[in-house]
Amino acid sequence: MVDTSESQIEMDKHPSCFTIEQVASRTGLTRRTLRYYEEVGLLPAAERTEGNYRRYSEEDIQRLEHIKAYKNLLGFSLHDIRVLLATDQEREVIKEAYRQETDIETKIAQLAQTDVLIEQQLQLVDQKIAGLLEMKASLQERLARHAETRKRLQDS
Repeated sequence: MVDTSESQIEMDKHPSCFTIEQVASRTGLTRRTLRYYEEVGLLPAAERTEGNYRRYSEEDIQRLEHIKAYKNLLGFSLHDIRVLLATDQEREVIKEAYRQETDIETKIAQLAQTDVLIEQQLQLVDQKIAGLLEMKASLQERLARHAETRKRLQDS
């Protein structure tokens, strides 16, 4: 079945753009979530068609996949995700400047800037790991206590 809705017709004029429905289907996120991510600044404001429909790029979809991984697989908060994504963007800007730079001292300074950003991201990851290790230790202690209680009950 061919979608002949006004939003699809406008999207057909821009083949590298996707409708909110297409992005939701492709990413497994709801349209409401996509709007919310845009509202809180996790996703840049979507371009709009003449009919005021949102248009998403392949880059937007890749950003959403990163957000999903940070949130679902790694358990980061939306605030942490915002920080991670902002740091990624800043690194990309430095990376592009590095590619165009010819002065060695400037290149070294750019690498140092990037290292600082990577270290900030590592701090967030280390905090997440520390929290998970603490949770793991707590759960292991519970299991140990249950094993001791079970043994006492069996010995009674």
